[in-house]
Amino acid sequence: MNKRILLFLFLVLSFKALYAQETQKVYLSGKGHDQTVPWDFFCTEGRNAGKWTSIPVPSNWELQGFGKYNYGFAKDSSRGKEKGLYKYHFQAPKSWQGKALNLVFEGVMTDAEVKINGKSAGEIHQGAYYAFKYPIAQLLNYGAENLLEVTVSKHSANQSVNEAERKGDFWIFGGIFRPVYLEVLPTQHITRVSIDAKANGNLKAVIRTTSSNTNLTLSAQLHTLNGQKVGTPIQANLKAGQSELTLEKLYQNIQLWTSETPNRYKLMVSLLQNGKAVHVVEKKIGFRTVEVKLRDGVYVNGTKIKFKGVNRHSFWPTSGRTTSKAVSLLDVQLMKDMNMNAVRMSHYPPDDHFLDTCDSLGLFVMDELAGWHGNYDTPTGTKRLEELMEHDENHPSVIFWINGNEGGHNYELDPIFPQKDLQRRPVIHAWEDFAGFDTQHYRDYNYGIGNYDHGHSIVMPTEFLHGMYDGGHGAGLEDYWEHIWTTPLCAGGFLWDFVDQGIVRTDKNGILDTDGNRAADGIVGPYREKEGSYFTIKEVWSPIKFEAKEITSDFDGKFTIENRYHFTNTNQCRFTWKLKSLGLHQLPELSGKALSPNLKPLEKGTVSCQQLPQNWQEYDGLYLSAFDPFGKEIFTWSFKITLPKTMAQAMVKTSGSTKPTLQEQDSLYVVKANGLTISFSKKSGLLKSVQTEKGSIPFNNGPIVQEGSTNFKNITTRFDGENVVIESTYDKKEAFNTLQWIIYPSGWVKLKVKYFPAAYLTNYFGLNFSFPESEIKGVEYLGNGPYRVWKNRLKGNQFGIWQKDYNTTETGEIPFVYPEFKGYHANMYWCKFITKGQSFTVVTETEDVFFRLFSPAFKTDSYQNYVINFPSGDISFMQGISAIGSKTNRADNTGPMSMKHVFYDYEKEPKRAVEMVLYFDFLK
Repeated sequence: MNKRILLFLFLVLSFKALYAQETQKVYLSGKGHDQTVPWDFFCTEGRNAGKWTSIPVPSNWELQGFGKYNYGFAKDSSRGKEKGLYKYHFQAPKSWQGKALNLVFEGVMTDAEVKINGKSAGEIHQGAYYAFKYPIAQLLNYGAENLLEVTVSKHSANQSVNEAERKGDFWIFGGIFRPVYLEVLPTQHITRVSIDAKANGNLKAVIRTTSSNTNLTLSAQLHTLNGQKVGTPIQANLKAGQSELTLEKLYQNIQLWTSETPNRYKLMVSLLQNGKAVHVVEKKIGFRTVEVKLRDGVYVNGTKIKFKGVNRHSFWPTSGRTTSKAVSLLDVQLMKDMNMNAVRMSHYPPDDHFLDTCDSLGLFVMDELAGWHGNYDTPTGTKRLEELMEHDENHPSVIFWINGNEGGHNYELDPIFPQKDLQRRPVIHAWEDFAGFDTQHYRDYNYGIGNYDHGHSIVMPTEFLHGMYDGGHGAGLEDYWEHIWTTPLCAGGFLWDFVDQGIVRTDKNGILDTDGNRAADGIVGPYREKEGSYFTIKEVWSPIKFEAKEITSDFDGKFTIENRYHFTNTNQCRFTWKLKSLGLHQLPELSGKALSPNLKPLEKGTVSCQQLPQNWQEYDGLYLSAFDPFGKEIFTWSFKITLPKTMAQAMVKTSGSTKPTLQEQDSLYVVKANGLTISFSKKSGLLKSVQTEKGSIPFNNGPIVQEGSTNFKNITTRFDGENVVIESTYDKKEAFNTLQWIIYPSGWVKLKVKYFPAAYLTNYFGLNFSFPESEIKGVEYLGNGPYRVWKNRLKGNQFGIWQKDYNTTETGEIPFVYPEFKGYHANMYWCKFITKGQSFTVVTETEDVFFRLFSPAFKTDSYQNYVINFPSGDISFMQGISAIGSKTNRADNTGPMSMKHVFYDYEKEPKRAVEMVLYFDFLK
């Protein structure tokens, strides 16, 4: 007898001894991608076909080196249609004889033909994402070895299944991808328990059993999760021949389930014969009531809800649709960390452990019957709907059903949902105005003529701000969300989508493949690497909203906040403060508590920092952190105390031992100061070269005004005391932009530019310089970081000192190293450019300056929505930057923050020009 069979028998006997009255669950496979069991396997076509070998179960066989990879847009003629033949030998102990046994598959892609000992276990199952079972007691050899055979066809013989599941914007796979196990039950047993637990404490349970010729009793006892009994049992007699019975009871002082307070209970349902338990089933439940008020909103336990949601595929890069409990926990924790309260199952039901995790940690769930743009035929859809319902009906997190996505709706199935669902949850159609919900996808910010925001249906986009590379998600979210929050008919929305589906290609040396830009839609990377939008979402969706605050000399330690929780008082949260010195003074970091106000949901009030030191103004930054009732950080907000001008005055040294010299050399002005040699164009005033005793610094050709005219003319020179001044002359018609260089004896260089943007509307405006990208190694800077920003994605970063090594990361592409180096960075005070040669530092006294590091790569976009706008050159100092679009929306369609910059030139009046002051230290 081999080791697998011995282990199997040991597990069986252990289960028998411990749980004689409960359902024995005996796994024939592993429980996820991190725990598998080898089965015999034969692939009919593609890689490694035509031979018997082994495969881990559960798994998608493409990831194990078999068959053919396909994305859901592949032409039918190019799709892999191989079959997988599985065999597994297992023992059935004699003690099982006389019991009921079910063979359960949690998910098989796509058609499954099952045999036990050469005999059919039942009809072929068609549809990948649904648990199904066969009664096999009559097919087993007890006290002997048994053979399980499964023939899996990844391309279904039922074309409606292919339309619903395998034609879509996602990877398609084959295989037994979810666990397989045996249920060992007493002959008389409970077959199903459907529960409706309301917020008023009323519990209703419909219990189905096998029929019996004798009278039996059904009993239900409610417990807390730690085992304490709640109330007395509910009991009723089951008459001979009766197989279904309803138990109902009203409980007092029940703790309710919400996304913020995921309180759960255990309901122990027992089938009794002569007072003795024949079979016991345990269900974890939550008490909550979901109500849709048409032309109003969605209410949970009487409270109107705004959904902060995301779409999620079941996905892991090394295993495809085969995941694990650990992956479910990771994903839900990441969503909760982003302050989300909801998730949509796109575009099929998830693993049971994912819903368990949503139940326990608190996420509202929209559970979906598959149908991307096509749908199941009615007979097939009815069966899959029943399986969906039986598997997921008792999860308190599941508050909506979705009947297909974007046209993949079978309208004949709509009335079946409430027939099969004891809780009668609302049913919606994703991307349709249906049943009182307008769920249209990817609408422009201003969309709606007689509908959407200007209609009468509840607005709840089940997909919006479609991610693509670095666009979508957080870019535009602040505008959308503030509009959603303040519009009574808006019930929130669901971002597309959670994770970049970069799959490991075992046929391409293990590369991560996102099928171009099709699967690179996530907020996090394949291994859950955090993109910049992750932190923007975390701040924008924070349930504690801080009003904008300037820290001035009369600051009293108070901040105005709004409680955007639905069920939580802010006095259940914890607030702390920190003071940090970021260079102006060398002071120790200080921290303390902030008083948590007593604010009910939707109320505004004040958070007060307690015991701030008298010298708080000598610090550079103040940081406020909020923690939820479970101790998890909601967000940390940063507030600058020291302004750039004060920091610059402390950093910039002007005095030196000798006076600078000024020479004219051909077309250049050449200035020498304290070991620095720097030259400027006599015609334009632009910087041409920088030389120190250590060598040249290839920083030059600036400032170029972008977007605007670099029309500096009539350059003059003079000495102002010890300082050399090189400046242009203002002319209203031809030279309305002006510059002034000051070279100090110390070798520091000052640049002041007064300029006008090119037009009333511009994509960006600022000053540009050239520097070879091949020479940069990294930067260290004081500003907001560490992620780059866009005009429509400014939140999420913190004020501080950041270090970034050079990388060529393109968001959503290999190697998924974040944060990206290239792009715009906000709130610059100073930046040290670390080069392969001599490093140099740029300091500004101007507030709200962005520094730009080169340009991300151009990306093709068939819709021309994802467009990145950067100035020419390499390193820029900007006072206005561009927004970024998404896969489905141009940037200027995603709200006011995404619009172009507006500037009226006041007929080129110098006093009204935009002004920027920069200081350069090329000697350190």
